[in-house]
Amino acid sequence: MLRPAIMSGFLSDMLTASLAKHSRTLTVNRYHNGHPDLVVRGVYPQDSIRSGSEGVEVKTTRKAGGAVDTHGARDQYMCVFVYEVDTESEPARDRSPMAFTEVYIAHVTKADFRKNPRGELGTRTATLHREGIERLRQGWVYRLRE
Repeated sequence: MLRPAIMSGFLSDMLTASLAKHSRTLTVNRYHNGHPDLVVRGVYPQDSIRSGSEGVEVKTTRKAGGAVDTHGARDQYMCVFVYEVDTESEPARDRSPMAFTEVYIAHVTKADFRKNPRGELGTRTATLHREGIERLRQGWVYRLRE
């Protein structure tokens, strides 16, 4: 129904709003496409900042273990939700519902990232390298399987 990139963005937005709703100190960053997704309430004027350091960046991915692309390496708290979608079962009505399988949250630094090479027209991205992923995984909150 949704392309993978759209699904991931939709889930990130939904989770960000839900986490803000149930948090006593975090709220949605009101700056369109601002960073981080969740900011500490009252730190920034109107809870709006283009690029801040006080809060949590929320990401979703289908990649087991939580490896996810970002738009740049930063010192930040990162929360990654891993989900799975049944795209194989037939007929489609017999497919399992989408499910979250892992949740991680950890403070990562610029040094935990590797930059991904892109062509002339590609968007610059960065991904946690092996040690950065290990740091993220140490902050596991939920794992469906070991």
